[in-house]
Amino acid sequence: MADSKIKGVDAKEYVLKTSKEHNVKFVHLWFTDVLGVLKSFAITIDELETALNEGMGFDGSSIEGFCRIDESDMIALPDPGTFRLLPWRPTEDAVGRMFCDIYKPDGAPFDGDPRHVLKKNLKKAADMGYTFYVGPELEYFYFKNSKGTEFLDAGGYFDMVPLDMAQDLRRETVLTLEKMGIGVEYSHHEVAPSQHEIDMRYTDALTMADQVMTYRLIVKQVALQHGFHATFMPKPVFGVNGSGMHVHQSLFKGNTNAFFDASDKYSLSKTAKQYIAGILKHAPEITAINNQWVNSYKRLVPGYEAPVYITWARRNRSDLVRVPEYKPGREKATRMELRSPDPGCNPYLCFSVMLAAGLEGIEKGYELPPPVEENVYHMSDKDRKRRGIKTLPGSLAEAVQLVEKSDLVKKTLGDHVFNAFIENKKIEWDMYRTQVTNWEIERYLPII
Repeated sequence: MADSKIKGVDAKEYVLKTSKEHNVKFVHLWFTDVLGVLKSFAITIDELETALNEGMGFDGSSIEGFCRIDESDMIALPDPGTFRLLPWRPTEDAVGRMFCDIYKPDGAPFDGDPRHVLKKNLKKAADMGYTFYVGPELEYFYFKNSKGTEFLDAGGYFDMVPLDMAQDLRRETVLTLEKMGIGVEYSHHEVAPSQHEIDMRYTDALTMADQVMTYRLIVKQVALQHGFHATFMPKPVFGVNGSGMHVHQSLFKGNTNAFFDASDKYSLSKTAKQYIAGILKHAPEITAINNQWVNSYKRLVPGYEAPVYITWARRNRSDLVRVPEYKPGREKATRMELRSPDPGCNPYLCFSVMLAAGLEGIEKGYELPPPVEENVYHMSDKDRKRRGIKTLPGSLAEAVQLVEKSDLVKKTLGDHVFNAFIENKKIEWDMYRTQVTNWEIERYLPII
């Protein structure tokens, strides 16, 4: 049963009935911290009904990331529509999971809960008459273990590598995702050796954010069961392509795609153009959210298909935003693709800032500049400057400076998450900038 079909009281009854039928012994309650790290605690089956009706208390400092606050009581209230059995646990003593919304003991939503942040922004879209749909493409690597970067295969983009362990891992991962109720459209080898991609079927943003968290865990879990390591680190290997999370997105009004206009040269409605213009305008300040790690900026460099320049186009994959060409009869597939996010982001926050930037473009009537169909990487600095082509921030420090000044992001995330996120990122940058790396030792120690 799909998440969207399990609602209200019926959903609670479904969870209790299914748990009894499958002899569930434990249920894991899932949520994320500010950085998008999956958190969990388990309850026994005897506590399930109470949890569904009243929630379960826990220490709320666990959702702050690196900078823990004073311990404070919070309530994790499971969303019964997200109940699933974990396929990798024993069937005789089954284990279930549900995502949770986090509340204060007085019943008010906790402002530090990333899932609440996304829900709040989706409500704004709904108040404007829109449903926000997304389809992220998460790339990742398989390595022999977590201690190094030894590849499992030597394949390239869309290669049909002779049957090997990496291909088997990807196949098993797809089957496990489907057992968890997650629809899969494609799976294939990516550009770099041992780099792969599995594309989930387009759906509403809240469901997809939950699915991204589940996807990342399943990819790692399947690899671990076979003695290997999977990573969503944006740039684990120097000299080869990093891993991105290209996010396809559109707004619907009911069953109608608000991005489609048959009379337009690009098949884009005024709404779509304003939305894209909002994304382009606010791209620099939302980059810290979409690319939140020091390592993220090792991927965002020219030459490896990762976008650096703030442009849009239909065919050119060097642009920040790509608009796939319209196919007759496929109006509902009209969409834009933001190519900068990486799979190490917090999807709840990532989807929130993208939506907020796009909605502001609609509200304020932003004008979409002409597309840039030439390869921006091949232009000279003088040409790019002449055409007014700007760039994304080049480091986490630069990205944090931009986001810290952003009224849009502060309003989108709320004071609690905004301040906690920035504090976390400043701590990370300070930890990074004071490190002495092997590269420095090898380069400078012999000559200085």
